[in-house]
Amino acid sequence: MTFNNLKNSFQDSIFTWDYFTDFKKVKTHIKQVEKELNLLNYLIGKENIEIEFISLLKEYPQVKKALPLLIAVRADKLKEMPIITNLQTLEAENKSDIFYASTLNEKELLEFFRTSGLKDIFENKHIKNLVDYCFGVEVGMDTNARKNRTGDLMEKIVGKYLDGFCQQNPNFTFIDQATKVRIKSAFDYEIQIDKNSRRFDFALFNKVDKKLFLIEVNYYSGGGSKLKATAGEYQYLNDFLKAQNLTFIWITDGTGWMTALRPLEETFNHNDFVINLSMLKNGILQEIVS
Repeated sequence: MTFNNLKNSFQDSIFTWDYFTDFKKVKTHIKQVEKELNLLNYLIGKENIEIEFISLLKEYPQVKKALPLLIAVRADKLKEMPIITNLQTLEAENKSDIFYASTLNEKELLEFFRTSGLKDIFENKHIKNLVDYCFGVEVGMDTNARKNRTGDLMEKIVGKYLDGFCQQNPNFTFIDQATKVRIKSAFDYEIQIDKNSRRFDFALFNKVDKKLFLIEVNYYSGGGSKLKATAGEYQYLNDFLKAQNLTFIWITDGTGWMTALRPLEETFNHNDFVINLSMLKNGILQEIVS
């Protein structure tokens, strides 16, 4: 196995159709505010809409919590994002309390309603149904999570390979999200960790030889400074585990590595096992664990 084998066989993509939108999560988020959104539907097309808006909030104060979603923002983000309401002073204030406080701040809520653009949207019937509208908002906001799902996809693919490998090799078993505690519980094997938060993507265990293989996986479709940092971290991790007579396997892929070949090659030459999906598909795992 040479570095050229690695760099010449990176996957252009690991994306599947379910990568783009997590509809299960979208539906869960909508369910949490569905009643409030249906109450807000009452306002669509109303005359004297500001009066109607405050009247609705007085009668159903729980509706306030659904308002940030209408402008595609989460409650936790509002707490981190002070709002400027006076462009002359440029003074920014935390406004998240107007949606979650027990009291009704009519002045601030009306300011939000007018200046956010929602008043116009409601008054002129640009939206017909807020549940459907917010479903679309949630789909759009979910695109921000795609970066995290790339790691999940890579783990899913590698997990399938490990599952197939263990079925063909009954002496082996594996777990995912392998913490020190989970490894001890699953395999009765004690390991030392370098930090309390350390969690390996997979732990593969030979039940006969009592040999443990710890696996990290990732995929990079684009470049960036993180690639160099990751390569450096995994050199250290390889040495830390090797000192415990443990085998570390790093499965990484993606054409993003073409922008950071030097740090990857350094880690390839330093570590015992740096492989990609093509190598995994071609049976290299059998060679590694033999």
